[in-house]
Amino acid sequence: MNRKMPPILPPTRRGLLRLAALSGVAALTPGLAGCVTDNLVTGAVPERQSAFDVSPVLLVATTRKPVGNPPKSPYFSSERGRGLSFAEVRLTAPDRSLLGKVSSAITDDWGVAAVPKVESGPGAAEAFAQAAFGRDVLFYVHGYRESFQSAALSAAKLSDGIRFRGASALFTWPSAAATFDYGYDRESALWSRDAFEDLLKALANSPSGGRINIVAHSMGTLLTLETLRMLRAEAGEAAMARIGAVVLAAPDIDIDLFTGGVARMGPDVAKITVISSTNDRALELSGAIAGGVVRAGAADRERLEALGVRVADASDYGGGLINHDLFLSSPDVQGVVKRAISRAGGGA
Repeated sequence: MNRKMPPILPPTRRGLLRLAALSGVAALTPGLAGCVTDNLVTGAVPERQSAFDVSPVLLVATTRKPVGNPPKSPYFSSERGRGLSFAEVRLTAPDRSLLGKVSSAITDDWGVAAVPKVESGPGAAEAFAQAAFGRDVLFYVHGYRESFQSAALSAAKLSDGIRFRGASALFTWPSAAATFDYGYDRESALWSRDAFEDLLKALANSPSGGRINIVAHSMGTLLTLETLRMLRAEAGEAAMARIGAVVLAAPDIDIDLFTGGVARMGPDVAKITVISSTNDRALELSGAIAGGVVRAGAADRERLEALGVRVADASDYGGGLINHDLFLSSPDVQGVVKRAISRAGGGA
Protein backbone atom coordinates (compact mmCIF):
# COMPACT_ATOMS: atom_id res chain seq x y z
CA MET A 1 0.00 0.00 0.00
CA ASN A 2 1.32 3.42 -0.87
CA ARG A 3 1.68 5.67 2.12
CA LYS A 4 2.06 9.38 1.54
CA MET A 5 4.04 11.36 4.04
CA PRO A 6 2.73 14.78 5.03
CA PRO A 7 4.72 17.63 3.49
CA ILE A 8 7.81 18.67 5.40
CA LEU A 9 7.92 22.36 6.20
CA PRO A 10 11.55 23.53 6.05
CA PRO A 11 12.70 25.41 9.12
CA THR A 12 14.05 28.90 8.74
CA ARG A 13 17.59 29.57 9.86
CA ARG A 14 16.36 32.34 12.14
CA GLY A 15 13.94 29.97 13.82
CA LEU A 16 16.63 27.34 14.28
CA LEU A 17 19.02 29.88 15.75
CA ARG A 18 16.38 30.78 18.31
CA LEU A 19 15.88 27.09 19.05
CA ALA A 20 19.62 26.62 19.45
CA ALA A 21 19.75 29.44 21.95
CA LEU A 22 17.05 27.87 24.08
CA SER A 23 18.34 24.31 23.74
CA GLY A 24 21.39 25.18 25.78
CA VAL A 25 19.31 26.27 28.73
CA ALA A 26 18.42 23.53 31.22
CA ALA A 27 14.87 23.45 32.49
CA LEU A 28 14.62 23.89 36.24
CA THR A 29 11.52 22.09 37.43
CA PRO A 30 10.99 22.28 41.21
CA GLY A 31 9.40 19.47 43.21
CA LEU A 32 5.71 19.91 43.81
CA ALA A 33 3.58 18.61 46.62
CA GLY A 34 0.37 17.94 44.68
CA CYS A 35 -0.32 15.80 41.64
CA VAL A 36 -1.17 17.05 38.17
CA THR A 37 -4.86 16.44 37.58
CA ASP A 38 -6.26 14.87 34.46
CA ASN A 39 -9.95 14.71 33.70
CA LEU A 40 -10.56 11.42 35.52
CA VAL A 41 -8.34 10.60 38.46
CA THR A 42 -6.25 12.49 41.01
CA GLY A 43 -4.14 11.50 43.97
CA ALA A 44 -0.80 9.90 44.72
CA VAL A 45 0.02 6.36 43.62
CA PRO A 46 1.79 4.04 46.09
CA GLU A 47 5.45 3.27 45.39
CA ARG A 48 6.24 -0.25 44.19
CA GLN A 49 9.28 -2.18 43.02
CA SER A 50 10.08 -1.77 39.33
CA ALA A 51 11.40 -4.48 37.02
CA PHE A 52 14.65 -2.49 36.74
CA ASP A 53 15.29 -3.16 40.44
CA VAL A 54 15.63 -6.84 39.55
CA SER A 55 17.15 -6.67 36.07
CA PRO A 56 18.13 -3.35 34.41
CA VAL A 57 17.63 -4.51 30.81
CA LEU A 58 16.04 -2.30 28.17
CA LEU A 59 14.49 -3.89 25.08
CA VAL A 60 15.45 -1.71 22.13
CA ALA A 61 13.84 -1.70 18.70
CA THR A 62 15.36 0.73 16.26
CA THR A 63 15.53 1.89 12.68
CA ARG A 64 18.97 3.40 13.30
CA LYS A 65 22.04 1.90 11.64
CA PRO A 66 23.95 -0.37 14.08
CA VAL A 67 27.57 0.54 14.82
CA GLY A 68 30.06 -2.34 14.62
CA ASN A 69 29.79 -6.12 14.57
CA PRO A 70 30.03 -7.00 17.39
CA PRO A 71 28.38 -3.78 18.60
CA LYS A 72 30.55 -0.96 19.88
CA SER A 73 29.82 2.47 21.34
CA PRO A 74 27.74 4.48 20.43
CA TYR A 75 25.99 1.24 19.29
CA PHE A 76 23.45 2.94 16.98
CA SER A 77 24.14 5.96 14.78
CA SER A 78 22.01 8.79 13.40
CA GLU A 79 21.97 7.10 9.97
CA ARG A 80 18.99 5.10 8.73
CA GLY A 81 19.43 1.35 8.93
CA ARG A 82 18.07 -1.40 6.73
CA GLY A 83 14.78 -2.09 8.40
CA LEU A 84 14.25 -2.93 12.06
CA SER A 85 16.94 -3.99 14.53
CA PHE A 86 16.54 -5.44 18.03
CA ALA A 87 18.86 -5.52 21.02
CA GLU A 88 18.65 -6.28 24.72
CA VAL A 89 20.59 -3.38 26.22
CA ARG A 90 22.17 -3.75 29.64
CA LEU A 91 22.03 -0.62 31.77
CA THR A 92 23.95 0.55 34.80
CA ALA A 93 21.52 1.27 37.61
CA PRO A 94 21.67 4.39 39.77
CA ASP A 95 23.36 4.36 43.15
CA ARG A 96 20.47 4.32 45.65
CA SER A 97 22.68 5.39 48.55
CA LEU A 98 22.55 8.90 49.99
CA LEU A 99 25.83 9.79 48.24
CA GLY A 100 24.47 8.43 44.98
CA LYS A 101 21.30 10.48 45.27
CA VAL A 102 23.37 13.63 45.81
CA SER A 103 25.64 12.93 42.85
CA SER A 104 22.70 12.07 40.57
CA ALA A 105 21.54 15.67 40.88
CA ILE A 106 24.47 16.75 38.70
CA THR A 107 25.13 13.63 36.61
CA ASP A 108 23.01 11.09 34.77
CA ASP A 109 22.10 8.30 37.16
CA TRP A 110 21.51 5.69 34.42
CA GLY A 111 24.00 4.52 31.83
CA VAL A 112 24.36 2.10 28.92
CA ALA A 113 26.68 -0.68 30.07
CA ALA A 114 26.65 -3.01 27.07
CA VAL A 115 24.84 -4.09 23.93
CA PRO A 116 25.83 -7.76 23.63
CA LYS A 117 24.36 -8.34 20.16
CA VAL A 118 22.03 -6.82 17.59
CA GLU A 119 19.56 -8.73 15.46
CA SER A 120 18.56 -7.00 12.24
CA GLY A 121 16.21 -7.89 9.43
CA PRO A 122 12.94 -9.80 9.12
CA GLY A 123 13.39 -11.66 12.41
CA ALA A 124 13.91 -8.59 14.59
CA ALA A 125 10.25 -7.96 15.41
CA GLU A 126 9.63 -11.57 16.38
CA ALA A 127 12.81 -11.61 18.50
CA PHE A 128 11.52 -8.57 20.37
CA ALA A 129 8.14 -10.26 20.94
CA GLN A 130 9.88 -13.35 22.31
CA ALA A 131 12.00 -11.26 24.69
CA ALA A 132 8.87 -9.54 26.02
CA PHE A 133 6.78 -12.72 26.17
CA GLY A 134 4.40 -12.92 29.11
CA ARG A 135 4.87 -9.32 30.22
CA ASP A 136 3.22 -5.97 29.72
CA VAL A 137 5.43 -3.63 27.68
CA LEU A 138 6.17 0.07 28.13
CA PHE A 139 7.52 1.70 24.98
CA TYR A 140 9.23 5.06 25.09
CA VAL A 141 9.34 6.85 21.72
CA HIS A 142 11.69 9.83 21.85
CA GLY A 143 11.52 13.19 20.15
CA TYR A 144 13.71 15.53 18.12
CA ARG A 145 17.46 15.94 18.65
CA GLU A 146 18.09 12.68 20.50
CA SER A 147 20.96 10.22 20.22
CA PHE A 148 20.53 6.53 20.99
CA GLN A 149 22.30 7.02 24.32
CA SER A 150 20.19 9.98 25.44
CA ALA A 151 16.97 8.24 24.37
CA ALA A 152 17.94 5.07 26.27
CA LEU A 153 18.61 7.06 29.44
CA SER A 154 15.26 8.84 29.13
CA ALA A 155 13.50 5.48 28.69
CA ALA A 156 15.20 4.20 31.85
CA LYS A 157 14.30 7.31 33.85
CA LEU A 158 10.68 7.10 32.75
CA SER A 159 10.28 3.41 33.56
CA ASP A 160 12.08 3.70 36.89
CA GLY A 161 10.24 6.90 37.76
CA ILE A 162 6.80 5.27 37.47
CA ARG A 163 8.06 1.95 38.92
CA PHE A 164 6.97 -0.03 35.86
CA ARG A 165 6.90 -3.78 36.52
CA GLY A 166 6.75 -5.15 32.99
CA ALA A 167 9.24 -5.08 30.10
CA SER A 168 10.73 -1.62 29.55
CA ALA A 169 11.34 -0.79 25.92
CA LEU A 170 12.61 1.92 23.61
CA PHE A 171 11.67 2.53 19.99
CA THR A 172 14.40 4.78 18.65
CA TRP A 173 14.41 6.27 15.18
CA PRO A 174 17.31 7.97 13.32
CA SER A 175 17.45 11.43 14.85
CA ALA A 176 20.52 13.40 13.83
CA ALA A 177 20.75 14.68 17.44
CA ALA A 178 21.57 18.14 16.10
CA THR A 179 19.69 21.42 16.47
CA PHE A 180 19.77 22.35 12.77
CA ASP A 181 18.43 19.00 11.51
CA TYR A 182 14.74 19.38 12.39
CA GLY A 183 13.69 18.49 8.84
CA TYR A 184 15.86 15.36 8.72
CA ASP A 185 14.50 14.25 12.07
CA ARG A 186 10.87 14.72 11.05
CA GLU A 187 11.35 12.77 7.83
CA SER A 188 13.25 10.02 9.67
CA ALA A 189 10.47 9.71 12.23
CA LEU A 190 7.85 9.34 9.51
CA TRP A 191 10.09 6.95 7.56
CA SER A 192 10.11 4.68 10.63
CA ARG A 193 6.32 4.18 10.66
CA ASP A 194 6.34 0.88 8.75
CA ALA A 195 8.95 -0.67 11.04
CA PHE A 196 7.11 0.44 14.17
CA GLU A 197 3.85 -0.94 12.79
CA ASP A 198 5.50 -4.29 12.01
CA LEU A 199 6.80 -4.43 15.57
CA LEU A 200 3.40 -3.65 17.08
CA LYS A 201 1.79 -6.30 14.86
CA ALA A 202 4.30 -8.91 16.07
CA LEU A 203 3.53 -8.03 19.69
CA ALA A 204 -0.23 -7.98 19.07
CA ASN A 205 -0.05 -11.43 17.45
CA SER A 206 1.98 -12.88 20.32
CA PRO A 207 -0.05 -15.29 22.51
CA SER A 208 1.46 -13.83 25.70
CA GLY A 209 -1.52 -11.56 26.31
CA GLY A 210 0.48 -8.60 27.65
CA ARG A 211 -0.58 -5.00 27.21
CA ILE A 212 1.39 -2.64 24.95
CA ASN A 213 1.71 0.80 26.56
CA ILE A 214 3.30 3.70 24.67
CA VAL A 215 4.70 6.97 26.00
CA ALA A 216 5.81 9.22 23.15
CA HIS A 217 7.48 12.61 23.43
CA SER A 218 7.50 15.65 21.15
CA MET A 219 8.22 14.62 17.54
CA GLY A 220 7.90 10.97 18.55
CA THR A 221 4.19 11.57 19.07
CA LEU A 222 3.74 12.19 15.33
CA LEU A 223 5.40 8.83 14.59
CA THR A 224 3.23 7.14 17.21
CA LEU A 225 -0.10 8.60 16.13
CA GLU A 226 0.56 7.88 12.46
CA THR A 227 1.62 4.29 13.25
CA LEU A 228 -1.46 3.62 15.38
CA ARG A 229 -3.68 4.94 12.57
CA MET A 230 -2.02 2.47 10.20
CA LEU A 231 -2.25 -0.39 12.70
CA ARG A 232 -5.96 0.17 13.24
CA ALA A 233 -6.65 0.40 9.49
CA GLU A 234 -4.62 -2.67 8.54
CA ALA A 235 -4.74 -5.01 11.55
CA GLY A 236 -8.13 -4.03 12.95
CA GLU A 237 -9.68 -4.09 16.38
CA ALA A 238 -7.95 -7.32 17.45
CA ALA A 239 -4.55 -5.66 17.27
CA MET A 240 -5.77 -2.45 18.87
CA ALA A 241 -7.24 -4.43 21.75
CA ARG A 242 -3.65 -5.18 22.84
CA ILE A 243 -2.79 -1.49 22.98
CA GLY A 244 -3.10 -0.18 26.53
CA ALA A 245 -2.28 3.41 27.44
CA VAL A 246 -1.06 5.86 24.80
CA VAL A 247 0.47 8.94 26.43
CA LEU A 248 1.48 11.77 24.10
CA ALA A 249 3.76 14.10 26.06
CA ALA A 250 4.18 17.60 24.60
CA PRO A 251 3.09 16.47 21.12
CA ASP A 252 4.95 18.39 18.42
CA ILE A 253 2.16 18.00 15.88
CA ASP A 254 0.29 20.65 13.92
CA ILE A 255 -3.11 20.86 15.67
CA ASP A 256 -4.95 20.38 12.36
CA LEU A 257 -2.90 17.27 11.56
CA PHE A 258 -3.47 16.04 15.12
CA THR A 259 -7.22 16.57 14.81
CA GLY A 260 -7.38 14.54 11.61
CA GLY A 261 -5.22 11.75 13.04
CA VAL A 262 -7.28 11.44 16.21
CA ALA A 263 -10.51 11.33 14.19
CA ARG A 264 -9.22 8.22 12.41
CA MET A 265 -8.71 6.42 15.73
CA GLY A 266 -12.44 5.86 16.27
CA PRO A 267 -13.27 4.51 19.75
CA ASP A 268 -9.57 3.91 20.42
CA VAL A 269 -9.21 7.65 20.98
CA ALA A 270 -10.20 6.88 24.58
CA LYS A 271 -6.79 5.25 25.06
CA ILE A 272 -4.97 8.54 24.45
CA THR A 273 -3.80 10.90 27.18
CA VAL A 274 -2.20 14.19 26.14
CA ILE A 275 0.19 15.97 28.48
CA SER A 276 -0.01 19.59 27.36
CA SER A 277 1.46 22.89 28.46
CA THR A 278 0.59 26.32 27.14
CA ASN A 279 4.02 27.62 28.26
CA ASP A 280 6.13 25.01 26.45
CA ARG A 281 8.77 27.20 24.77
CA ALA A 282 10.09 24.45 22.51
CA LEU A 283 6.63 23.93 21.02
CA GLU A 284 6.20 27.68 20.68
CA LEU A 285 9.35 27.82 18.55
CA SER A 286 8.38 24.71 16.62
CA GLY A 287 5.04 26.31 15.76
CA ALA A 288 6.78 29.47 14.58
CA ILE A 289 9.11 27.45 12.36
CA ALA A 290 6.16 25.51 10.94
CA GLY A 291 4.21 28.56 9.82
CA GLY A 292 2.57 29.72 13.01
CA VAL A 293 0.08 26.87 13.47
CA VAL A 294 -0.23 25.92 17.14
CA ARG A 295 1.18 22.55 18.16
CA ALA A 296 -1.13 20.02 19.79
CA GLY A 297 0.96 20.00 22.95
CA ALA A 298 0.46 23.74 23.41
CA ALA A 299 -3.23 23.87 22.54
CA ASP A 300 -5.92 24.84 25.03
CA ARG A 301 -7.26 22.01 27.15
CA GLU A 302 -10.83 22.56 25.98
CA ARG A 303 -9.81 22.24 22.33
CA LEU A 304 -8.06 18.93 22.99
CA GLU A 305 -10.80 17.48 25.16
CA ALA A 306 -13.32 18.19 22.41
CA LEU A 307 -11.44 15.60 20.32
CA GLY A 308 -12.17 12.86 22.87
CA VAL A 309 -8.69 12.49 24.37
CA ARG A 310 -7.87 12.71 28.06
CA VAL A 311 -5.86 15.81 28.91
CA ALA A 312 -3.40 16.55 31.70
CA ASP A 313 -2.59 20.26 31.61
CA ALA A 314 0.89 20.69 33.07
CA SER A 315 1.09 24.43 32.44
CA ASP A 316 1.43 25.23 36.15
CA TYR A 317 4.05 22.55 36.84
CA GLY A 318 7.07 23.87 34.98
CA GLY A 319 9.55 26.17 36.64
CA GLY A 320 12.10 26.33 33.83
CA LEU A 321 12.39 28.25 30.58
CA ILE A 322 11.53 25.42 28.20
CA ASN A 323 9.10 23.08 30.04
CA HIS A 324 9.25 20.46 27.29
CA ASP A 325 10.12 17.29 29.21
CA LEU A 326 8.04 17.55 32.38
CA PHE A 327 7.08 13.86 32.15
CA LEU A 328 10.75 13.08 32.91
CA SER A 329 11.64 15.88 35.32
CA SER A 330 8.48 16.16 37.43
CA PRO A 331 7.29 13.27 39.63
CA ASP A 332 3.85 14.85 39.62
CA VAL A 333 3.58 14.72 35.84
CA GLN A 334 4.96 11.16 35.89
CA GLY A 335 1.96 10.36 38.07
CA VAL A 336 -0.24 11.10 35.06
CA VAL A 337 1.65 8.44 33.06
CA LYS A 338 1.36 5.94 35.88
CA ARG A 339 -2.38 6.44 36.27
CA ALA A 340 -2.95 6.16 32.51
CA ILE A 341 -1.18 2.77 32.49
CA SER A 342 -3.09 1.63 35.56
CA ARG A 343 -6.38 2.54 33.89
CA ALA A 344 -5.36 0.51 30.86
CA GLY A 345 -5.01 -2.55 33.06
CA GLY A 346 -1.40 -3.43 33.62
CA GLY A 347 2.28 -2.83 34.22
CA ALA A 348 2.36 0.10 36.62
